Amino acid sequence: DAKHLVPNKMRDFFCTINLDQEEVFRTQVVEKSLSPYFGEEFYFEIPRTFQWLSFYIYDKSVLQKDLRIGKVSIKKEDLCNYTGKENWFMLQPVDSNSEVQGKVHLELKLNELITDNGSVCQQLVVHIKECHGLPLINGQNCDPYATVSLVGPSRNDQKKTKVKKKTSNPQFNETFYFEVTRSSSYTKKSQFQVEEEDIEKLEVRVDLWNNGNLVQDVFLGEIKVPVKVLRNDSFQAWYLLQPKENGNKSSKTDDLGSLRLNICYTEDCVLPSEYYTSLRNLLLKSSDVQPISASAAYILSEVCRDKYDAVLPLVRLLLHHHKLVPFVAAVAELDLKDTQEANTIFRGNSLATRCVDEMMKIVGKHYLKVTLKPVIDEICESPKPCEIDPIKLKEGDNVESNMDNLRYYVDKVFREIVQSSISCPTLMCDVFYSLRHLAAKRFPNDPHVQYSAVSSFVFLRFFAVAVVSPHTFHLRPHHPDAQTSRTLTLISKAIQTLGSWGSLTKSKLSSFKETFMCEFFKTFQEEKFTESVKKFLDDVSSTESKEPSGLSEPVHLKEGEMYKRAQGRTRIGKKNFKKRWFCLTSREFTYHKQQDKEPIFTIPIKNILAVEKLDESSFNKKNMFQVLHGEKPLYIQANNCVEASEWIEALCRVTRCNQKRLSFYHPSAFLNGNWLCCKATIENSVGCARCTADVPADTQIEIDGDRETERIYSLFTINRSKLQKLEEACGSIAVYQGPRKEPDDYSNFTIEDSVATFHTLKQIIDIVEKLNESHEKYQKKRSSSAKYGSE
Repeated sequence: DAKHLVPNKMRDFFCTINLDQEEVFRTQVVEKSLSPYFGEEFYFEIPRTFQWLSFYIYDKSVLQKDLRIGKVSIKKEDLCNYTGKENWFMLQPVDSNSEVQGKVHLELKLNELITDNGSVCQQLVVHIKECHGLPLINGQNCDPYATVSLVGPSRNDQKKTKVKKKTSNPQFNETFYFEVTRSSSYTKKSQFQVEEEDIEKLEVRVDLWNNGNLVQDVFLGEIKVPVKVLRNDSFQAWYLLQPKENGNKSSKTDDLGSLRLNICYTEDCVLPSEYYTSLRNLLLKSSDVQPISASAAYILSEVCRDKYDAVLPLVRLLLHHHKLVPFVAAVAELDLKDTQEANTIFRGNSLATRCVDEMMKIVGKHYLKVTLKPVIDEICESPKPCEIDPIKLKEGDNVESNMDNLRYYVDKVFREIVQSSISCPTLMCDVFYSLRHLAAKRFPNDPHVQYSAVSSFVFLRFFAVAVVSPHTFHLRPHHPDAQTSRTLTLISKAIQTLGSWGSLTKSKLSSFKETFMCEFFKTFQEEKFTESVKKFLDDVSSTESKEPSGLSEPVHLKEGEMYKRAQGRTRIGKKNFKKRWFCLTSREFTYHKQQDKEPIFTIPIKNILAVEKLDESSFNKKNMFQVLHGEKPLYIQANNCVEASEWIEALCRVTRCNQKRLSFYHPSAFLNGNWLCCKATIENSVGCARCTADVPADTQIEIDGDRETERIYSLFTINRSKLQKLEEACGSIAVYQGPRKEPDDYSNFTIEDSVATFHTLKQIIDIVEKLNESHEKYQKKRSSSAKYGSE
């Protein structure tokens, strides 16, 4: 949220998230406020290098261009200082001289020249090769050029490259020469008198500009390199473009307001796969360790202050290697040992419950969209009043009518859920099967516990949470408004209750805190609800294989505005790319002239052969990808790098099981009679690069196993002192077996077998030390090979 924004009158505000100058997300507009509450969460993988993560507050305008009020910009290197906690940031003014992104490739050299009379002078050679990642200007590729200057106390020689048209990655390949020192016999009259010692004060400055033609040129960034660092050496390096020194400096920064952010940022340096073999194997055999509390995976959760930090990479790694189900079963069995009453089963935030939660978020993403998205869209887009709390009723509201509306929504959501078992992913069913049988074994005399063990997850922690926060699960693009949010909360409460097997008796109704909910649920006292829940829980906790659902209506998975290239209709300039509305459902991929219009072009999902990125060099455009099907490839440009990555992932996921998927593709386009990538002249020739995903799977998850192992190594490193404390605790218990008279530092640790735990700890510490050495060698090698100004 933001507060005390200017101008000091009620306006409509929204906020954008930018990687450098590229907008990747935008909040909804908050109307008529000086302190807007956005309340939105955005989670995304960053698919490219960047310098700044920025947040811009805009004043929404109907007739004119939206006005940028101010910004918060955080350097990539400083993000770790703010991660995991809320911070208020003062808004800074938006200054065009500070809005930069991209990098420039330079080669610098000092030459010694011998003059005709035998004296020696020096010459500076600046070869500006290329730039990469320059920002878009008004949504279009810029027309960049560079000025190259040699600057000193009494000197400013400037030269200029040619303008490159419509490109964010210009290839300049121009060389400029500057005289640095003159021989003592130099007699030609000159404006500059440069002596040998002045080299200490000289610097090369390269400024990038967008050629404005009839309007003012726009500054894109600059770099400065002191000449003294060259000496008589020659080198080339990539330099990140920097803002002007006077950019973004103002004495009025306190007047713009402030923005509250909660940022979670992680960055890992992933080594080659063989470095992680020992740690990976130790983690993957966790489910076989007896007792489970002595395993490496369990110890990880013990030493991390926040179990969530450990659970996310651990679940992803175990999923990737098909080891999650036995591990969840093992930690759930440990959980059940401490559960004394059947009605409290799996209600805490233990390692077992968090692992299942995270698994459902990862594996069940598509399942949620198939099941809930159509009805959630209906509730959000055509909301009916559903408030039944007498205290919150507005004047003129009819509580009976509202109760009918709420009952209609609850019935519809409930019906969608209990009829969705065939769409439940096999992996979720396997986990639920294990939990159900463990619960029945722990409480053999309770006939309901086998159902409550599953419903506590699938209803309470999965469907109910998704209903109340649809934006978090990508069911809706934005946080719902206050009235809709209240409706979703009431529906979520109802779904939790209906899903709790055995909770629909009269004795349970008296446990409701709200009298109005008790009255509402009296209308649900029908056997069909409990029977429907029971049948659904039986189905989703069965190990029988499931076929893809034959849904009567296609499910909308993703939609949005992008640009597509005309498929052979025209070859003239900009007409090749047109803005279209794209829609992906479980059956087809379409584009439309406008939203809600009939599709212009349709590709059945079963006909998609591959979805891959397209080289920028093909059309000199960024964020492009291609959809390969029976006809010519469909070339599409997304609005930013994150959006392109998400569309590729969504299309890949829905087409993974297509039988005719390609194994090879062309990373560039077919233009002027040949493929730009391999120069083949036959348009239907086999691709020259392997597809990134060519293996069909039941639930294929995009996981980098090495990256997750690196994250786990980082967590062990951060918590090294706790590992040592736990090691000391195991040694102490092994030596002294008597009763503990006073609480110890390790009293919060679970140590069932001190010898087995000690043995695992020793392995973890040895592996972490070896990985530390490997990282130090890599960093040392990197720092020794890095040159001045390089990335």
